[in-house]
Amino acid sequence: MATSQKRLALAVIDFLSKSLSDGTVSSEDTESIEIAKSCIADTFHVDPNDQAALKDAIGDQSLLSIYGVYENLKGKSSTAPMPGAASSKSNTSTPKPSGPTPTNPEAEEFKSQGNKAMQQKDYPKAIDLYTKAINLSPTNPIYLSNRAAAYSASHKHAEACADAELATSADPKYTKAWSRLGLARFVLGDAKGSMEAYQKGIEYEGNGGSEAMKKGYKTAKDKVDEEDKEGGDEDIERAASPKGAGGAAAGAGGMPDLAGLASMLGGGGGGAGMPDLGSLMSNPMFASMAQNLMSNPEALQGLMNNPRLREMAQNFGGGGGGGGGGQGGGMPDISALMSDPSLREA
Repeated sequence: MATSQKRLALAVIDFLSKSLSDGTVSSEDTESIEIAKSCIADTFHVDPNDQAALKDAIGDQSLLSIYGVYENLKGKSSTAPMPGAASSKSNTSTPKPSGPTPTNPEAEEFKSQGNKAMQQKDYPKAIDLYTKAINLSPTNPIYLSNRAAAYSASHKHAEACADAELATSADPKYTKAWSRLGLARFVLGDAKGSMEAYQKGIEYEGNGGSEAMKKGYKTAKDKVDEEDKEGGDEDIERAASPKGAGGAAAGAGGMPDLAGLASMLGGGGGGAGMPDLGSLMSNPMFASMAQNLMSNPEALQGLMNNPRLREMAQNFGGGGGGGGGGQGGGMPDISALMSDPSLREA
């Protein structure tokens, strides 16, 4: 059976024993608790009276305090006060610290060795040593925060984020954890979450926060502002982009891509009764007039009221060849159209 399972079994037995001694469970249930402890011990082959094994399992913590950190991390209310912490209402936005973690000499030694490994940039070794310290003291925010720093240095930012979140939940006043959480979130692409972490760090530091914390906050905020601006620009571009007939692509100056439209309709080179739209759009006089009409609604209205244009529209609709020397298919002669003074005035 895995050692971790035996440690958990011992932690549960310890929790049941303390629940009896501290009055959480009434004395009437003593027999049931003892039976439960005995069953767990027999099933997992552990000795509840082995204090060395129990210390190895939970260190200076308790199952309740460890679970309390988990509840705070998930934003849930604790149903019972954690050892060493004052009784208070749960605050889901700012988890309450569980109180100072008792110092474990062995865990401190692992932490010191981990710090030396960090100085030597031996990050895998540092992670291993900090992990050993955490196994002895699972809710110590310093050990968790230090391992988060080692994970970040190893480019394992998701793991760094998880450790930093646990550290801030265990003790929000340990501000280094907020800084490391801000960094991990930023690298993972969560600029807003990074900004919020640095803001918390500034609040707990007091006096406006340290320069490092403020710099981290500004970097994250600039990124959030940049993302918001890019999102706004994309919305504006989508709103301003005109849709051509049948989904034709937009052309210059807000005009539809008439060449593409002609191709969709089977024309584009003067065939099927359509004018040569490629030549038409390359005519500078036409392009200038089109731009003027797009930017001047009054000019467009005046053009629509021009009797010469109405005459051509009627001839075109009737398939006639009039309208200034018509082309095939009833279309007007574009050269004559562009030289007509009554239309140029528009």
